Amino acid sequence: MKHFSYDEWLNYVKDETNEKTREEFESHLYTCDQCLELYLQAVSVHESSLPILSNESSFTDLVMADISKQEASNKKPEVQKQAVKAKKPFYQQVAFHYLLAAAATLLLTFSGVFQSLATYASAVEAPQNMKEKKPSVTEGVIDKTFAWMDSLEKKEANKK
Repeated sequence: MKHFSYDEWLNYVKDETNEKTREEFESHLYTCDQCLELYLQAVSVHESSLPILSNESSFTDLVMADISKQEASNKKPEVQKQAVKAKKPFYQQVAFHYLLAAAATLLLTFSGVFQSLATYASAVEAPQNMKEKKPSVTEGVIDKTFAWMDSLEKKEANKK
């Protein structure tokens, strides 16, 4: 990442850079904290030479009005009319998709597919050979430990 020097940020604050460079500096500020710090230092040094707003609320209102005007002028009337006239086909509308999903659900329910799935799921859940249950390794270790402790207790009891 290319960083800019304090002098370059000072020129930016004084508005002594071309438009392309200004855009590059502004996009760089979004990603670089180090350069943001240099920019803030340059602004604080030249704070006295920056223009002062006499009425901040009217300035904000003017900016918002200009933005609204630009947005309105950027919209093409022909495109707006075409957007109103262009209607989606029935198969691309949300209601069609909901009806299709509901019909598929009813079909699967009444045909017994969900019942078959439930039977299959319960068969997979329950092990086939419940009688041949093997103890886990942990249970085996615990059983051996208790057996060893019982044998130690018996030896102690025989000594007394």
